This record gives sequence, structure tokens and C-alpha cells, in this order.
Amino acid sequence: MNRRVLLAAVAVCAVIAGGLPAAAQQFTARIGHLESDQQPRHKGLLMVSELVSERTNGDVKFEIFPAGQLGQAREMNEGTQLGLMEGTVSPAAFLAGFNPAVSILDVPFLYPADRAKADALRTGPFGQAVLDSFAPLGLKAIAIWPNGRKSMTSNKDIEALEDFAGQTFRVMDSQVLIEQFNAVGASAVALPFGELYTALQTGVVDGQENALDTIATMKYQEVQDYLLISEHGANEDIVMFNQAWWDSLPAEYQTVIVDAFNEVRPQVEELKEAAQKTALEAIRASDITIHELNDEQRAAFREAMYGPARDAYLANAGDAGQKIVDAYEAEYATVVGQ
Repeated sequence: MNRRVLLAAVAVCAVIAGGLPAAAQQFTARIGHLESDQQPRHKGLLMVSELVSERTNGDVKFEIFPAGQLGQAREMNEGTQLGLMEGTVSPAAFLAGFNPAVSILDVPFLYPADRAKADALRTGPFGQAVLDSFAPLGLKAIAIWPNGRKSMTSNKDIEALEDFAGQTFRVMDSQVLIEQFNAVGASAVALPFGELYTALQTGVVDGQENALDTIATMKYQEVQDYLLISEHGANEDIVMFNQAWWDSLPAEYQTVIVDAFNEVRPQVEELKEAAQKTALEAIRASDITIHELNDEQRAAFREAMYGPARDAYLANAGDAGQKIVDAYEAEYATVVGQ
């Protein structure tokens, strides 16, 4: 082959090579969480994983590890921050020591009873302000997922606001939750979750707050006389990724992931709502007396509890918390019309 033919052949090969797409880079995220593989959070993550894989032609793969396989909440939160794993879906209640600003989600009656209005707050400027508060920690928080609402039980009647005076409730270790009960004349103590059944049974505390499915699973109705379906507290999950891993993704893949989590969120809430209904049926089968807040009562409870709990939050969350509260209160007035 003479020199001219050789150069022509090289040129043709270069043109062909230049016309071929570069090999797609693949990205894998190990995502851990605490719930079992039968619960809504895990089922939702599997839906998201399928959507992301499909819409990135397999270039982004999620490996989902339920039931604390990658560690307890703190270990997974810190592991995501340090890049030891790529992502986690963590209850906001377990993030307060990690990011005090997220404790806004502990404030009672934060969301209206109407689920659509609540979702407007969750996905609007207020929700985005909560997500943005994780940025200084090296975390990319991309979505808030609903995980049920808390109600209250007690061995004493709790139908009306005045019934709470003098009672003692178990709460998670949160000044916001303590002030929530102080505001209605009750007191609150932080006890480990594993000790709660016995504490209720022996009268160490009069009552507690949890989602209905937790109440039914832990059989608190066996050692409590009254249930108030208050839905006063929002159990919310924060979807977080390691910032460096997130930044390594092409922008279009980031959009795919965010869209997938937002698309699946309503289905996760539906699964959780179904679990609450099933739990309530189990609770009704016991001898417990059940009350449920009507709109007027709900407004009275919010008026009593919201302000003191918000102020306790601000005392700990500082300027970052004030920005979030300002965003919330402005948006709440628009969404709820108050």
C-alpha cells in the first residue's frame, strides 16, 4: 500500500470513529433506609429505581438496601455525607442533631388536613428551603416524601384541649415536641422507643404520639384507653445523595432522578394511607375509646401548639431556621387561605 492510500485509509477510519458515540458512563448509587422491604418507603424506592434505569437506558442504577443493612440512621446519614454510600432516605426526625433546620418538620399542625394542600407546601418554596438547608453538609437533598401522620394515645381522656392538663407524654428527644405538650398544660419526657410499651403499661407516662400503623404494630392499644386521631405531626422522609456523587452525574440524569422521586411520591403516600386504614381497623377491634379532631378542634389545637413549638425550633435553628419559617408562614397563608 503506497503512502497516499495509507493516509486515505487512516482518514476514513478517523471519520468513522468520530461518528461513533462515546461509551456511556454508568453510575451506581447504593441507597440505604431503615424500613423493611414490605413497607411503603422500600416499595417506592423500587419504583424510582425502575424509572431511573429505564429513562437513562441503564446508565444509572440504584441498589436498594432496606432494614438498616447499611447501618442505623446516623451511620447512613454520615456515610452518605462522607461518600461511603451514595444515598439514603431518612426520617426527618432522625436528622435533627445532624441538621437542626430540618426540625421544622417536628412542629405540630405544620400541614393542613387536606392532603393536596399539604403536598403544595411540601413541594413548594417551603419544601425547597428545607432541602436547601442540607447543602452546607455536603448533601444533595432532592425530595421530601410523606410517611404518615402522628396521632396521640393516653390512659386518660384526650378528647379536648383541656383534657391534656397534667398528663405526661413520651416524645422523641426534641425540644420542639416537648414544647408542643407544654403548650397545652401537659409535660413530655424523652424515652427510648423500646421502653415505651412498658412505660405506658406501668404508668411511667400517660400517653404517646405515633402514626397509627406504629401504634397497631407495637400494640399500644393494649395498654392505652384513649386514642385521639389528631394527625398533628408529619412524619416526613428526606431523600439525600452524596454531593460529590450527585455532581458527577450529567445534568439530564439529575433531572431524571428528581422527576422520578417526585412522580412516585403520591404513590408512596397512597401506600402509607392504606397502611393507616388497616391499622385503624386493628385498633378499633380493641377496647380503646377513639376520638377524632374535627376542623374546629384542629384549628384550636393548632392555635395552642404551633406558636410555642415554632419558637422552640427557632431558638435552636438560628438564621437558617428563620428563613425556613418565613418561607413556610408566607406560603401557608397562600395555600390554606389564612
